[in-house]
Amino acid sequence: QVQLVESGGGLVQAGGSLRLSCAASGSIFSINAMGWYRQAPGKQRESVAGISSGGRTNYADSVKGRFTISRDGAKNTVYLQMNSLKPEDTAVYYCNADVVVVTNRLAEYNYWGQGTQVTVSS
Repeated sequence: QVQLVESGGGLVQAGGSLRLSCAASGSIFSINAMGWYRQAPGKQRESVAGISSGGRTNYADSVKGRFTISRDGAKNTVYLQMNSLKPEDTAVYYCNADVVVVTNRLAEYNYWGQGTQVTVSS
C-alpha cells in the first residue's frame, strides 16, 4: 500500500557531505513521524534522527551538530543532510515512517525503505 524509496547514498571521503532523500508513495492519508536509521556490518540497526509531523527533531548523540533531518509535507519526503562525515558513519541507511493509510479505518502503519549504502573512506 505504501512504498518508501531512499536515494542519495554513495561513496564519500571523510569530511565530505551527502544528502539522503526518502519519498513515500501509495495510499497515504497522512504521515506522522519519519526518521532515519542505520546499520553497520555486524551491528544492530540504530536510530540516527527523527522528525515529527510538527517538525520536532531528535538526533543520536553521535551525529548531533553534523546531520540535519528535514521533511517536505507536500512531497511526502524526508531528507537527511550529512556533513563532516566520518568513516564510522559507514552503514546502510534506512528510512522509516508512520503512515496513516487511506482505508475505511484510517489506520496507522509503520513502513521501512529498502536502504541506501553510505560509505565514508578515510
